[in-house]
This record gives sequence, C-alpha cells and structure tokens, in this order.
Amino acid sequence: MLHDLAVNAGTVFASIPSPPQHTWYLGPLAIRAYGILIGIGMIVAVLITQKRYRERGGNPDLVFDVAMAAIPTGIIGARLYHVFTSPQGYFPPNGDPTEIVKIWHGGLGIWGGIAAGALGGWLMLRHRGQRVGPFVDSVAPALLVAQAIGRLGNWFNQELFGGATNLPWGLQIDDAHLPAGYASGTLFHPTFLYELLWNLGAAALIIVLDRKRRFHGGQLMWLYIMAYTAGRIWIENVRIDTATMVLGLRINVWIMSLTFLFALVGFYLAGKRAADTTVTAEEAVQQGSSSHDDASGEDGVPVGAPGDIPAVLPDEKEGKNVE
Repeated sequence: MLHDLAVNAGTVFASIPSPPQHTWYLGPLAIRAYGILIGIGMIVAVLITQKRYRERGGNPDLVFDVAMAAIPTGIIGARLYHVFTSPQGYFPPNGDPTEIVKIWHGGLGIWGGIAAGALGGWLMLRHRGQRVGPFVDSVAPALLVAQAIGRLGNWFNQELFGGATNLPWGLQIDDAHLPAGYASGTLFHPTFLYELLWNLGAAALIIVLDRKRRFHGGQLMWLYIMAYTAGRIWIENVRIDTATMVLGLRINVWIMSLTFLFALVGFYLAGKRAADTTVTAEEAVQQGSSSHDDASGEDGVPVGAPGDIPAVLPDEKEGKNVE
C-alpha cells in the first residue's frame, strides 16, 4: 500500500497541471482569471508602495493618485506594445484587427506598460509637485511582485510556455492549446513559473539591498529594470510562442538587452549626479568657516553660516533616498 502511495505521489508531482478553466460566468458577465490576477497584482503593488513611500517620508495617499493615473495608461501601453511587437495575430493578411481590444485573451507587453504607466505617474507627480526619485524607488520592488502575480494569468490561459521538457516540473497543456507539431501529453517548460520566481527573488534582493546601503533617488528603479531584463533575456529564449525575429533572435531579447544597458547607464548617472550635487556636513562647516571673515549679517551672524548654506544635505534617516 505504501508503495502504491509513493508511486501515485510521484505521478502527481511529475508535472504541473494547467487549470481546467480560466473564465467563469455570472449570467452575461464573464469573470476571467487573467483580469482578476492583474487586479490583485495592482492592489498588492499599491500596498507595498504605500508602506515604502511612508518610510521615505512621503504621503501614502499620493500612491492612490499616482496609481489612478499610471494603471490605465500602463494597461493601454502594455497592450499596444504586445500588438506591435507581435503583429501577426492582429494585422492582415492573417491577423484579426478586432483582437486588438480583446485584452482578456491575453497579450500584454511589460515594457509598453512600464513606459506608458511611468509617463502617467510622472505627470501626476509633477502635477502634485512631488519628487520623482523617492517615489519610483518605493515602487520598484512592488512592480516585480505585481508582475509575478500577473504571470499566473498565463498559467490559467495556457499560453507563453516554453519548449518541450522531461523535467519533473514540466507543464501539462490541454490539446486545445497545443502548438502545432506537438503530440498530446507533451510537457513544456513552465516559463510563467520561472518568471514568477525570478521576479519575487529580484524584489527580495532590492528590498535587502535598500536596507543595507543608501541609494540615491531613482537608482532602485534602474536596479529593478536591470534585474527584470536579465531574467527576461533567458526566459525569452526558452519560450516557443510566435514572436517577431530579428537577426535570429526574438525581438524581446534585443529590447531587453538594450534596456538592460540603458538601465545600467541610468543607475551609474543617478549615483554620480547625487555625488556631484551633495554637500556633506563637513564641507558645509568648512564653507561656513571660510566665509566667516568675509561678511556678517545682523546681530553678528556670519553670512554663509552652515545653517544658511543652500546645500543638499544627505538625509540621515535610515533607508531614505536622496534625489
């Protein structure tokens, strides 16, 4: 009996089953797992960002305002990015243009979402007169957690999986979703799971690094971009879904590689800018002392005393970023 149980357990865990259903109906209303998971990811991201932004001295209520601007624009940007980087299914001669608006069928390009969402969020922050650096550094790990949750939507939709595999965590795909040329029962790399775990690990890494050292305004966002693109480069090479090819590589591999390099430069420049514009407390005292003999204000207070120097001083509060 124990032997039979062991054999059955081995059979159960020899692969990952796909969910049998991705849509539920309440009368005429269709409730799709993909949309639910995206919504959960957004809520979790807002809560994480609120906590981190509060720790940086920001008003957590501002996070809702920014989210209301960034989320709609981000969804639109993500959809357009997917459509234009995978045009085969949406434009003639073989595509269906009506599929462009059917976002519930899946297909969101993360970089279109990040770019458009960032624009919407930036406009709101500027409108409210708030600094961008501390906010984007607060949201950086939250985005990774939200993306990890959203990847479960691909699991429910049985889409964007990798090539065939015999590994014990191979993904089962129903016959209705099998790519051409693959036999029934073939197991595939669960790239949704790879990216989910990668994103959660990257989010944890950013949070740990943020606690151990001081980053300047915007550096954590650049670190997020580097961590995410590094993962997507190898995951893209595992996936077998249809994609535009450029010089033998999926277009997203090129985009992720260039974005990684761009983020690396951005990370360096953000740190260099802060180093060039920050005046340390010791330098402030020296500047005040050197100006003591030059002039004095009313009541004998020296002009240019340390308290009057228009310098950008590092915030001594642990974990707070300086833009």
